[in-house]
Amino acid sequence: MGIVSWLVLGLIAGIIAKVLLPGRDPGGIVGTTLIGIAGSFIGGWLSTRFLHRPIPKDFYDPSMWIAAVAGALVLLIAYRLLFGSSRSRR
Repeated sequence: MGIVSWLVLGLIAGIIAKVLLPGRDPGGIVGTTLIGIAGSFIGGWLSTRFLHRPIPKDFYDPSMWIAAVAGALVLLIAYRLLFGSSRSRR
C-alpha cells in the first residue's frame, strides 16, 4: 500500500473512531481526522512490530482496518484525556 492509501485509511479510521466515541473533541473534525491518520500509522506499526503481521498489500484486509481503527481509538481517548478538560475551564 502506498502513502495515499494509508492517508485514506486513516481518514476513514478517524471517522469510525469518532462514531464509536461520540462527543465533543477539543480539535473538532480536523483534529479527529489527524488523529485517525496518526492512529492508522501507529496501529499498523504496532501490529507489524508486536504481532509479527506483515503490512498487507490489499487495502481491504480486515486486520489492517482493525489495527487502524484501534490505533485511532487509542489516540482519540488519549487526546481527550490530555486536552479535553482544558476547554471546559474557559
